[in-house]
Amino acid sequence: MQPLQLSHYTLTSCLGRGCGPTLDALQRRASGLAARQFESAALDTCIGEIANVDEVRLPGALAAWDCRNNRLAELALTQDGFAAAVGAAAARHGAQRVGVFLGTSTSGILQTELAYRRRAPLDGTLPADFDYARTHNTYSVTGYVRARLGLAGPAWTVSTACSSSAKVFGTAARMIEAGLIGAAVVGGVDSLCLTTLYGFNSLELLAREPCRPWDRARSGLSIGEAAAFALLEPLAAAAPADAIAVLGVGESSDAHHMSAPHPEGLGARLAMQAALADARLAARDIDYVNLHGTATPSNDAAEDRAMVEVFGTSTPCSSTKGATGHTLGAAGAVEAVIAALALRHGFIPGGANTTAPDPALRACYVRESRDASVRRVLSNSFGFGGTNCSLVLGRA
Repeated sequence: MQPLQLSHYTLTSCLGRGCGPTLDALQRRASGLAARQFESAALDTCIGEIANVDEVRLPGALAAWDCRNNRLAELALTQDGFAAAVGAAAARHGAQRVGVFLGTSTSGILQTELAYRRRAPLDGTLPADFDYARTHNTYSVTGYVRARLGLAGPAWTVSTACSSSAKVFGTAARMIEAGLIGAAVVGGVDSLCLTTLYGFNSLELLAREPCRPWDRARSGLSIGEAAAFALLEPLAAAAPADAIAVLGVGESSDAHHMSAPHPEGLGARLAMQAALADARLAARDIDYVNLHGTATPSNDAAEDRAMVEVFGTSTPCSSTKGATGHTLGAAGAVEAVIAALALRHGFIPGGANTTAPDPALRACYVRESRDASVRRVLSNSFGFGGTNCSLVLGRA
C-alpha cells in the first residue's frame, strides 16, 4: 500500500483524556483498571471505566444521538485539537471527499438496556422516545461523528468484534487508493454495557483482578471502554521527518471457532505476514510489536506461537491491555494510537500488571517501559470468529 500519514490522532480511555495523560501513564506503566460497579452489574471483576462520561453533553442540534457511546465519541473528539484538524482537512479536500470509517462491537447497546427497563407493563412496548437508529445501531457512532464533524464523504461502520477498528485502516487505504476520497477519519468507540460484562462473564473469561497479559497466573481479561480517532491522508513528499504513517495492513479470517482462537495461531500469523508484505518489510525491520494480548490463557498462548513463528524470540513485544483493559471494537484504534505514541516519543510500553511472565510463552515480552529507538511498530487485533488484523506503523 501507499503510506498514509496519521496527520492527527487522539485517544481517550481509563488512562485519561487525550494523548498526554495516556503517554504519561504508559511510560509509568500505570493501569486504569479498578474494581468498580457499573450500572447494576454485580460481578467480581475489574473494569476500565472512563469517569464522567454521562456528564458529557452533545451539541444541541445532535441531541437525538444521545447515548453513552456517542457521549464517549464526543469526549474524544474534543481532545488534542482533533476536531479542528479534521475541519482543516475538510477545507483542503472538500467535506464530500473525507470519509468516516469507525469500528465498534456493542455501539450504544446500553441505551437499549435502559429502554427495556422502561417497557410498558402490559404489552412490553419500548418507550416512544427510544431512537434505535441513532442510539444503538452499529452505524450510530459513525453517523454521529460524521454529522458532528460536518463531513459528507462515504461512511460506514465495521463490526468484526475486536478487530473492528484496526480493519478500518484498511478500508480507508482502499478508498483513498481507489480515488474515491482524499482523506479519512478512522477509529473506534466502544463503551461499557451490561451485555458485554455479563456476556464475557458467561464465557468465564473475566479476571477478578486487573488483567495480567502473558503472566503465568493470568486468569482472564478486564473489560474497558475507549474512543480513538486518527485522520489519514496520503503521505506527502514534503512530510516532516517525524511524521507517523500507516505502512501496511494485513487481514485474515481463520474461522476456527466462534470465540476461541486457532490453537496454533494460524489466523494471527497470516495477518502479521500479510501486514509485513503490504509494507514491503521483513520481520527484522519491526522494532516493537503491540500484542493483542488479552490475558486469557488460550489467547496469549496462540498469539505467542504465531509471534515466535514470524518474529522469533528477540523482537520486543508487550500488551497494553493491562493498562487500558480490553476495549473490544475500539481496541485496534486504541493500540494504533499507542503505536504512534511509541514511535513519536521513542519508547516501548511495558506490560502493566504482569509480574511473572509465563515460561511457556517464548516471545520477548517487555515488562518495564523503556526508552528505545522505535522506527516501525506492528500492532495486532484479533476478534471472535477468527477475524484478524495487523497494522504496521512507522516513521515516514
